[in-house]
Amino acid sequence: MSIEYAIIVKNKTRLEALIERFNTKAQAKFYIESLGGNFDDYVREHETFHHALVELQTQLSKVVKNKTIERLYLPSFLFSEKNLIIVIGQDGLVANTAKYSKGCPIVAVNPDKERYDGVLLPFDTSDFLVGVEQVISKQFQSKTMRFAEAKLNDGQRLLAFNDLFIGASSHVSARYKIAFNKLSEEHSSSGLIVSTPAGSTGWLSSVFNMAYGVAGMFEKNLKPKKPKLKDNELLFAVREPFQSIRTQTGITTGIIKGQNHLTIESLMPTGGIIFSDGIESDFLKFNSGSIVTIGIAAETANIVLKK
Repeated sequence: MSIEYAIIVKNKTRLEALIERFNTKAQAKFYIESLGGNFDDYVREHETFHHALVELQTQLSKVVKNKTIERLYLPSFLFSEKNLIIVIGQDGLVANTAKYSKGCPIVAVNPDKERYDGVLLPFDTSDFLVGVEQVISKQFQSKTMRFAEAKLNDGQRLLAFNDLFIGASSHVSARYKIAFNKLSEEHSSSGLIVSTPAGSTGWLSSVFNMAYGVAGMFEKNLKPKKPKLKDNELLFAVREPFQSIRTQTGITTGIIKGQNHLTIESLMPTGGIIFSDGIESDFLKFNSGSIVTIGIAAETANIVLKK
């Protein structure tokens, strides 16, 4: 099937979000500077991004018809096999987009290399058109990336490109029963993170940083290691598990692969939640009676690589 439309996915800049909140740029500036913040940094970030966006749109219009949508509308946007997706923004926007991409090839563009790491952004505005033309001619290289899946016992499900969070919606302790590798126990913790290989450099890496930082206080010359997951693996980590008369800490981490699932039963009357990729507004309720099974989803994302 030939590509008929390119869909550009973007997010609002921090400056645009501030202006929405305070109605005008002047009021936003007054608020930031009255608190001692650097408003010029918001302006520079905004201008750099929009310069890159205009450059991208101008180049792309010479090759294929296109339209631009905000991240906000991704859950309701219907992508088709005739679409090519171009993401311009931070790495997290690639993750947010991939969940709804339905396998469409994604060309990910870094608009500001001095600001964004670009782990998931192989292209910039100087070379993204090469990737676009390769997709159109069906001569592109890509990496197929797997999602994590959270499936509730009522049939609801949620996908994650980077990571899932299962826990409480506030800072109170999450209460649940956990079962993995034929073992089970009751937990009180700050919740669980389940990471894909793509997400292992994100939220999961901060868990490792914390663990090594605390351990390093008591064990000298400790050499930190970062997780390296295979394409068909997920890694779960329990955050701050608490041991008591009723709760245990024997199951704190593990690798999920193949048919080896993680099962969690909520013991929270209210406030239980499951969300993915840092988007708390796109969530599943996880209250008493809910049982979630965590595994690898059948769906995949198709990220275009730079040759």
